Amino acid sequence: MRVVTFKVDGVSKPVDVDRVVIAGWTGRNRAAVERHVAELAAMGVRSPAVTPSFFQVGTELLTTAPQIDVVGNHSSGEVEFVLVSAADGLYVGVGSDHTDRQVEAYDFTVAKQMCPKPMAPELWSLAAVEGHWDELVLRSHVTRRGETILYQHGSVSNILSPMDLVARWPGASAGLPAGTVMFCGTLPVEGDIGGGEHFRVELIDPAGGRTLRHDYTTRCLSVPD
Repeated sequence: MRVVTFKVDGVSKPVDVDRVVIAGWTGRNRAAVERHVAELAAMGVRSPAVTPSFFQVGTELLTTAPQIDVVGNHSSGEVEFVLVSAADGLYVGVGSDHTDRQVEAYDFTVAKQMCPKPMAPELWSLAAVEGHWDELVLRSHVTRRGETILYQHGSVSNILSPMDLVARWPGASAGLPAGTVMFCGTLPVEGDIGGGEHFRVELIDPAGGRTLRHDYTTRCLSVPD
């Protein structure tokens, strides 16, 4: 277990984190999910046994730092809303399931363990946005060689709702256990999948006029010849 300190309404909130879960294949349109599974299978990515799928990764991978270290230049981020189960209830944040795409081609589970999982250091109470959940928007931008472009953009209504994901998580009959952080799936990319030197993820609440945002840079570690 480790303690990660977030802010909620400007007040520091330490959270005991003992489990980080990556949820995949979480689209609400199941036909589209199955098409995507088939597309990736054609590229050599092993198909999941069930969808959605849940992968547990090390708690040390979770970070709110503005920089991460990765091996080589074949990793990239993807914007996701993130559920945080604290002792006093559920919170929502925004993060990036940064993944090694080269490793993903031959072992999806190992790829999820290869990179840090950046997350904004601020949370909202899930109860505060649950009533208008489908109005929320996910967005990401990537900067490559100094040029910033829109990478992903769309409504959270494209992804299974928080409580639906909680209900599908194995062993969640009593809800998401306190201490669990769950990355909840992502949106299609605008163009080609690929990394860059800078990534921005956002969860936007138009009704509340507020945004959760996190910017991080990637430092590529050298690989011996």
